[in-house]
Amino acid sequence: MIGNPDFLTGRGQDQGAEFQELESPEGELHLRFFVASGDEFALPAMGIKEVLALPPDRITPIPNVSPLLLGTLNVRGRVVWVADLGQFLGDSTPLSTDRPEISVIAVEDQDTMLGLAVDRINEMDWLSIDDVQMPINIPDGMAPFIRGEWTLVNENSRFLRLLDQVAILRSARWAA
Repeated sequence: MIGNPDFLTGRGQDQGAEFQELESPEGELHLRFFVASGDEFALPAMGIKEVLALPPDRITPIPNVSPLLLGTLNVRGRVVWVADLGQFLGDSTPLSTDRPEISVIAVEDQDTMLGLAVDRINEMDWLSIDDVQMPINIPDGMAPFIRGEWTLVNENSRFLRLLDQVAILRSARWAA
């Protein structure tokens, strides 16, 4: 197909078709997801190493560690700690591991990788950083990890909170 001269010149079967102009997305790409309590959060796509959906038995529980940690996971030979993001942020509702798959968002900073277990992944979305507002009515325990929030006017004025993955990774809460 590539060797076909009509492919290179734009002539051929689609000769009469008009070219469709692609819209340029505005803002930055973010991953939207929910924790067990139903609250929705976002992480910048540039800060995400990978997203996994895996059976709960792939996470190995480790005794005598922080209750925020579900255990460890082997990602291509690398041991990664997996945490319940909702409980880390102060939710009282623990993530249910009694399901076929758990969604884990792997974030990394300076060779430290952490898996953030979430209830479910929503979507990738282009969000304008200019529309981020200072967060209001957030618990004190969550505040150090929130960079701002968007008001979702089409969804009963719910909030989509932007997380700071570096602050989560460097948190002293992991030592508890």
